[in-house]
Amino acid sequence: MSQALSIAKLTSFFTGPATRLKGTREMLWGILTFSPADDAIAAKKSICVSIESGDVSLAYGARFLSRLKIKEFTRISEGPGFPQAEDLASAVALAVNNAQAARTDITLSIPKTWAIITTAELPSVVKESISDVVAYELDRLTPLSPGEAYYDYRILRESDGKLTISIVAARIDKIEPYLEALREKGLQVSRITVNLSCIGTLCHFIAERKNTLFIETHEGGYEGAFFFDGCITGAFNGTFTASDEQRRTDVIMKEIQSFQDAVANQGDEPQVVMLLGRTTSPLKELLKLRTTVPLMLLDESDLKLKLPEPLKDVPYSSVGGVLESLWSKSRGLDLLKQGRRETIKAPLGVSLILLFITVIILILLMLTPFRMEEKRIAEIDAQIKLKKDEMKKVEALKKDVDALSTDVSTIVHFKENGPLSLNILKELTTILPKTTWLTRVRITDATVEIEGYASSATELLPKLEASKYFKKSEFASPTFRDARMNADRFIIKMEIEGVKKTEPAVKGKSGKK
Repeated sequence: MSQALSIAKLTSFFTGPATRLKGTREMLWGILTFSPADDAIAAKKSICVSIESGDVSLAYGARFLSRLKIKEFTRISEGPGFPQAEDLASAVALAVNNAQAARTDITLSIPKTWAIITTAELPSVVKESISDVVAYELDRLTPLSPGEAYYDYRILRESDGKLTISIVAARIDKIEPYLEALREKGLQVSRITVNLSCIGTLCHFIAERKNTLFIETHEGGYEGAFFFDGCITGAFNGTFTASDEQRRTDVIMKEIQSFQDAVANQGDEPQVVMLLGRTTSPLKELLKLRTTVPLMLLDESDLKLKLPEPLKDVPYSSVGGVLESLWSKSRGLDLLKQGRRETIKAPLGVSLILLFITVIILILLMLTPFRMEEKRIAEIDAQIKLKKDEMKKVEALKKDVDALSTDVSTIVHFKENGPLSLNILKELTTILPKTTWLTRVRITDATVEIEGYASSATELLPKLEASKYFKKSEFASPTFRDARMNADRFIIKMEIEGVKKTEPAVKGKSGKK
């Protein structure tokens, strides 16, 4: 049990990153292969001409950045039966000219009665070449051969090794006169579809549901179609044999019930039933009460489209045909393709160029900070070189300042720690008698020694002791009388007042025991 749990944890450990890596890879691939002409963003205009019995309508719409807008719609012909090709072409040319929509793609929507709608099953192995298989099997699946039919198909589902497809075909000789008449008027049809397919696209767009049932009622009967994932899978019609609204409701409810059963067999959620509001109010109310699936009436619903005249009677089939051309999620038909599918190659050339440019930009962005730092350092070096001479001058001045500071300190120290020699000489001149003259004066940090002649040397000591500059005045040597000079010769030594005498350090001291 523990071993199985460990294996499960290990599997989940590797599966999680692998799944995330796959999602990231798909996202990057989608970005690299995204084309500027993609339907999600490319601007496009479209016209749909819808032919119905007794009614021909035209709708003109545009798409820009995935936003859809119906610019104009009109009923260009009303009358019994189907219009003649020349009359239709003239009416369409006039309507296109009034709408100022020349050179716009035109879709021709043909009535259901002109088309053959059927479903078929094929082996899944033919999926890669299904277009060729449908063309080869068309005369077996429908009453028409590929050479005499405009046709198209859609894959509905794949299960149990089988493909379920829906095929819609129409006779070329029935449609070609209308195409030729429109070409003579300078109008080129680029798509052919079926009214019911247009209605199915409109239902899919409004209800945002994959599977829908459309029913259109009129005074004498009804007609409709089943849609699976937006694709038409089958059509039906019937007549009302009774005028009683209750019985008419029973007939329509049988169609709804068969649709519910088909959807339930596929295991899908309850789907939406679309009802075109061309019937009496009692029938509408009875259907609302009896149906158990969501019911939406087109004439009472928001079409989620910007319409030029919201209150006007909307031609739903032609509006749906415009949606088939412009809506990126549409799975509408194009009988002109006759089952051919164009393989759209991913625009790798442009993507690789853009990828290369992006890589170069990223490299430049990564290198930019280093280049900026190198440039800034170079600028700093240049500034340093410019300032180097000035810095040398500043350093020289700093040395001069230091030397002057030392001299000033010495002078201040000398001034603060001893009287000036000039003051001492002045004092000696003041206190010594006039009969005294000096032959030598020696001034040290703490002492003054004078030598000279005086009429009486002993009179000098008291005078020197009385000075504020001197103390401890004494003869440094014996005095003697100079007969020739008739004066005493003296040498007097004294200490300067207020200056401590520095004594030499004593190495040792002896004493008596």
